[in-house]
Amino acid sequence: MGFVLWLIAVILVIVGVVQLLQGQIILGIVLVVLGFAVGPGGWSIFNRSKR
Repeated sequence: MGFVLWLIAVILVIVGVVQLLQGQIILGIVLVVLGFAVGPGGWSIFNRSKR
């Protein structure tokens, strides 16, 4: 599962950077932030601690 999340995060960040280079600033920023949110390392929306 961790590898799949890592792969999705990498794809989102790469597409986000490409969008930034093409001038799509908002979409690029959103995709990069989503890439960081989905990634298995650091902050992840799928690894929240249960309270």
